[in-house]
Amino acid sequence: MKTKKDFFPLKESLVILLIFVVIAGLLLVQKNGRPYNVDQGKTTYLKGNVPSSNKVFKSLKKETLLLVDGKNESSREIQVEFEQILKDMKMGYQLIDVSTDKIPSFSTYQKVVVLLPHLEKVSSRVDDLMDWTHKGGQVLFGMTMSQDKYLAPIEQKLGIVTSGYTNTQVNSIFIDNEFMIGGNRDYVIDEAFDSARAITLSKDSKIHAWTGDEKKTPLIWEREYGKGKFVIDNFGLYNKAVRGLYAASYSLLTDVTAYPVINGSTYYLDDFPAPVPSGNADYITRDYNMTVSDFYTNIWWPDMLKLAEKYQIKYTGVVIENYENAVNGSTVPQTDLERFRYFGDSLLANGGEIGYHGYNHQPYNLKNTGESDHGYLSWDSTKAMKSSLKELIRFTDELFPGTPKSVYVPPSNILSREGRSMIVKQFPRIKSIASNYFPGEQAYVQEFEIADDGMIEQPRTTSGTILQGYETMAAFSEMNMHFVNNHFIHPDDALDKDRGAAHGWAYMFKHLERHVSWLEKTAPSMRHLTGSQLAGAVQRYAVLKVNQQKTAGELALDLDNFYDKAYLMVRINKGKPGKVSGGRLKQLTGNLYLLEATSSKISIKLIGDNK
Repeated sequence: MKTKKDFFPLKESLVILLIFVVIAGLLLVQKNGRPYNVDQGKTTYLKGNVPSSNKVFKSLKKETLLLVDGKNESSREIQVEFEQILKDMKMGYQLIDVSTDKIPSFSTYQKVVVLLPHLEKVSSRVDDLMDWTHKGGQVLFGMTMSQDKYLAPIEQKLGIVTSGYTNTQVNSIFIDNEFMIGGNRDYVIDEAFDSARAITLSKDSKIHAWTGDEKKTPLIWEREYGKGKFVIDNFGLYNKAVRGLYAASYSLLTDVTAYPVINGSTYYLDDFPAPVPSGNADYITRDYNMTVSDFYTNIWWPDMLKLAEKYQIKYTGVVIENYENAVNGSTVPQTDLERFRYFGDSLLANGGEIGYHGYNHQPYNLKNTGESDHGYLSWDSTKAMKSSLKELIRFTDELFPGTPKSVYVPPSNILSREGRSMIVKQFPRIKSIASNYFPGEQAYVQEFEIADDGMIEQPRTTSGTILQGYETMAAFSEMNMHFVNNHFIHPDDALDKDRGAAHGWAYMFKHLERHVSWLEKTAPSMRHLTGSQLAGAVQRYAVLKVNQQKTAGELALDLDNFYDKAYLMVRINKGKPGKVSGGRLKQLTGNLYLLEATSSKISIKLIGDNK
């Protein structure tokens, strides 16, 4: 006869089985869909009267003198970059065109940046510049300079021992491990040319970067001169992808340099969720013997989720409702909702965010601008553009209720002035636009800033799965310039031969993970953010002003427009950091630190500094 006690093992087994089923169900929901709980955080966006980047910049004290030659093309090119670099670093400057303007007294400034390939037009002031530096001034020569009779007499003061009239090719730049984040390796230069002077330096010159070949031609170095210092950039590249190198060089000038950074890593999924993308399915059939739709469901998305889980990525997916070509304002609501709900719910359940891309994939250009070279159509009117965006908002709100959506990504990075104005004036829920950092044909090109109309600009810095050369340099540069990564991935990369599809998705994913892994190892302190969170981070960075006061043994920072939290890059050239109040300091590499400010007033004790 069975006793009551005999049934306990069975009951316990049933309870354990039930618990297992519940847990499995929850895990399935977590990976595949509802329920989800998206919390952008109460402090994502700043409220109230937030100043624009231009307004903040105009209020800065002009402590740097910037010398350019408006009649020299190369000088004009680097002028564009340096003006933005100093604006982003919140370093006020006075611009002087030596071809038309009189050079003021150097004693009015703390630093001088010389963006001249020749010294002929400043020949009468070279001795003054040397004397001022010897007494404690700091000078950055930002361009590769040509050998001439005005440069020769001062070369030894700059640390140059031997030089000539020939330049050497810069195929790659090797960065010293303690100079910049991501150092101890070289970075390939696409379309390399003879951009650096062939020179040798004195032993008391400190070299921070050199060519990656056997010549090891110095590209960035510093040399103390009396009580002052020279910093020389000799790599001769004047584009947006190397801004981080110039920012790092500039930070060498003073005993301590502190400037705001964004501190954010964001990954966008362009055209996601969206209808099944068109493209060449041959590679999918070749490698997986399945339809494109099944590939995205069973291969691509599971791989992307694994990547997110491994590296704590928060995807921001920007929705395309359909791929039809209507540009007259008439809209047909999407009825095939299953695909959108599946991928969208899964993205949200895994900590992601939904943004806007388009009702269709036609960029917001009006007909008076003509049909674009990209083969897109132009919209009939502003009213038609507004109607399409209204439908996209209705569609995403119906599919994903209760989830904040505030970021817009222009199709193919194309956005006209009229289209942008329509978004700003008619759709206040859209607070940020994510387009392109680098120039491109018809591209809406951005800086990391708050525009004068209040829109937060947060451009993509890299994209794709196979990153080489220029894109790797850009990623490295932006880690050091803004401490930011804003990477875009397109689902149809796997269908496009030009983006590497012929290699197969497995190869592409391997390279993508290699890049993500490198970023994580290089900058582990960088925060993982969604698109809206990155926009909020850009706001806090864009409004911050840094008042720096250094005394013997201490650095005092007074932050204007400080809200709740801010991040700064701090390079300590003299001494080492001790006790910190008002924030937390973390070493990034060498004498470069990341400061998390928790107060508007920060004090950093400096050990071994008597100045």
